[in-house]
Amino acid sequence: GDPPQCARVSGRFRNARRSPREVVRVGLRNLTPSRHMELFRSESMQLVQFIVPAEAAHDTVLALGEIGLVQFKDMNPSKSGFQRTYYKQVKRCEEMLRKLRYFGEQMVKAGLIPMAQPAPDQAYTLDELETKLDDLESELRQITNNTEKLRQGHSELVELQIVLEKAGGFFEPGARSGSVTMSDGIGMLGGASGGSLAQDEETGGVNTALLGSPARGMGGDNYYEMQQDPESVRLGFICGVLPTQKTPSFERILFRATRGNMYLKHSAIEGKIQDPATGEMVEKTVYVVFFAGERARAKILKICEGFGANRYPFPEDFSRQRQMNAEVTARLGELQETLDASIRHRNAALSSIGHHHELWTTLVRREKAIYHTLNMFSIDVTRKCLVAEGWVPVAAKPRIQDALFRANRASSAQMGTVFQPINTDQAPPTYFPTNKVTAVFQGIVEAYGVGRYREVNPTVFTIVTFPFLFAVMFGDFGHGVLMLLAALYLVYNEKKLGKIRQQEIMQMMFDGRYCILLMAIFSIYTGLLYNECFSVPMNWFGTTKWTGCDPKNTSAGDQQCTYGGVYAFGVDPIWHGTKTELPFLNSLKMKMSIIMGVTQMMLGIFMSLLNFLYTRDFLSIVCEFIPQVIFLGSLFGYLVILMIMKWTTPGATADLYHVMIYMFLAPGNADCAGEGANGEPGCPENVMFWGQGGFQVFLVLIALASVPVMLFPKPLILKRRWEARQRGEFYTALDDHLNVDGSLDDHVHGDNGFDFSETLVHQMIHTIEFVLGAVSNTASYLRLWALSLAHAQLSAVFWDRVFMAAVATQNPVAMVVGFAVWASATIGVLMLMESLSAFLHALRLHWVEYQNKFYRGDGYKFAPFSLAEILKPEASEYE
Repeated sequence: GDPPQCARVSGRFRNARRSPREVVRVGLRNLTPSRHMELFRSESMQLVQFIVPAEAAHDTVLALGEIGLVQFKDMNPSKSGFQRTYYKQVKRCEEMLRKLRYFGEQMVKAGLIPMAQPAPDQAYTLDELETKLDDLESELRQITNNTEKLRQGHSELVELQIVLEKAGGFFEPGARSGSVTMSDGIGMLGGASGGSLAQDEETGGVNTALLGSPARGMGGDNYYEMQQDPESVRLGFICGVLPTQKTPSFERILFRATRGNMYLKHSAIEGKIQDPATGEMVEKTVYVVFFAGERARAKILKICEGFGANRYPFPEDFSRQRQMNAEVTARLGELQETLDASIRHRNAALSSIGHHHELWTTLVRREKAIYHTLNMFSIDVTRKCLVAEGWVPVAAKPRIQDALFRANRASSAQMGTVFQPINTDQAPPTYFPTNKVTAVFQGIVEAYGVGRYREVNPTVFTIVTFPFLFAVMFGDFGHGVLMLLAALYLVYNEKKLGKIRQQEIMQMMFDGRYCILLMAIFSIYTGLLYNECFSVPMNWFGTTKWTGCDPKNTSAGDQQCTYGGVYAFGVDPIWHGTKTELPFLNSLKMKMSIIMGVTQMMLGIFMSLLNFLYTRDFLSIVCEFIPQVIFLGSLFGYLVILMIMKWTTPGATADLYHVMIYMFLAPGNADCAGEGANGEPGCPENVMFWGQGGFQVFLVLIALASVPVMLFPKPLILKRRWEARQRGEFYTALDDHLNVDGSLDDHVHGDNGFDFSETLVHQMIHTIEFVLGAVSNTASYLRLWALSLAHAQLSAVFWDRVFMAAVATQNPVAMVVGFAVWASATIGVLMLMESLSAFLHALRLHWVEYQNKFYRGDGYKFAPFSLAEILKPEASEYE
């Protein structure tokens, strides 16, 4: 049966007076997160049901689409597209979009830019717009076809005129000598006839021969006969135009097909001419093929067709050639005037369409999206109402109810729309409201996996930690300034650049402009800490804090320097160029990398605590969180404390490598007792506090004891809880947000129930992964040190060995060349390749070392029906 009428068609386009930009702007404003929405956890979602009167269905979906906060479920999964209720309406919209795409393609071919005008006071209804588009398409196709025929005829006449000019030179020597009299010729179809060009047009155009009377002789009508020579020879010829690039192949094929019994002459046309078939400007060549025999003629005609060579008639009489050339020239003038008039008429029609093209496209796309969504609704048996289900954010329910009320009132429905929640055990979608700043960082996190519903969102800390870790590897004040200028350009011109279709790489840079901005700011900050600007030290906070040293002396390491205190900010510039610069910076950056890594991994473990508290999974807190904190803290947390103590203790020379190795190989022996002379301690400097040996033994013991705690208790307790639940001795809360046994529910698989062996293996894998990962992940953070060192050394090589070497020559030309090479290397290697490398390493540190401590990433994203997203202005697909 026919689908129910959802709304009056005129009402359907009630908002047509809005320009497309206003439609999208309204939708984007409705998508702006409310102050109740947060980023730390995904929005609370609820499954709801809509019971909509048939006459209000269209306006209801339109209103909900403008809000863009409802993700509809497909209520007809078993039905194919053509079995759905609004299949005909969708097909109508698709056909209208096809016509609009055709209009756009024609405008692009004509070089016209659609100029949108204000919407008319009286908008078209859907039926009126469909009729209008039908008429416009029919008219435009007729105009286009006529224009194309005129253009093709004009191009053919141009080629014929060139053939008359070029081919005439092939016959002049024979004509002047008087030894050959050509009484007949072969036209494009091989027939012989006489008469003027006008008579030729009446009998078939340029496809009919324009030569004299039939030849006499044995060969038939298509040959020339030598009349003055007693020994007559019958010859024929075919002339025309073919693409220049095909000429060598054309000549070889002719020679092979006729076994050399032909004679080819050709002359290239200067410049490019328009091809009659394609309309493109190509280079072409005029050819004349002389042959003898009917079989040779048939072969040559087939070869010409295969190479796409156009064939034209050519009269052998010189007076007839001049007459034909004059007729072609006159006809070209007339045809050009007709063609110009046709093009003006076509452009006028396209300009009229272009004024409304954007508005019509927006309206039709909107209608198609609405009907496509209505196809997801189920129809009541009475066919008077439609039933839909969908996920909505709890905070957006008042706005949705208000939209339903407005849509019901606009459609003048006799009954209101029913909006009610539904209880379900399905996992809700994950929805994080973002803006143009946080969207790029949310995308970085979700590239690893969409977060599970209501679990902690890593994006909150990633906004700061990601650009900071990037800057640790990329730290240089000068390079940071260059990156900041590029980011500011993208941010300042974001409105203009957002309307232009970019290449894939440029589009990625534009989408991540705020991430690049933060990376540049942090790079400037770390560059100040490293005290480097294009690898050159800066003296902004004083020359040095060391006394008795000459900063200009590159061998400062051999001087007797006196420590004068801590430098005001960053690394003391006196270290630059000394023999001890590299060991000092290596030690500093290596310790700094470990401290940052352990801190971020510990942050990830505490983020898992927030997930456990939210789901009330106290078993995981006891059997996972606490042992993990103990294990990581007793080993690498202790190492971080020793590093800080060594930095803050004057004169400390402890070998931390030795301390950590002996912590396991010789527990309790912190000072290498008995390994020195006369049985004295071999490394007393490694003792940094009283009772260090016994404390280290305690740390090792609790670290080892935490491993079985992570492995065995949780599977055994889950097994007992499952058995108690089966006996009816254990109950769970009805409210999903008050789940008192979330850990057990994670290991129950539908009808299969609880599998103890699978749970034990899963826990074993998780434990081994954490224990091994505590070591490997900590070592992985050393990439911060490695890439920072590589970046600084590359920058120093480019500066010292390229630019300063050129300056040292005192040659202006060498200086300019040296600066150009240095600038190219800086932009190409350091700003592009090194920045990409640092970006990828920072990405790995967040995905593998940080997020795997707490982020499951097994959810699915909230995809609401949003007209703002569907109608978002984009570059046209036919550009």
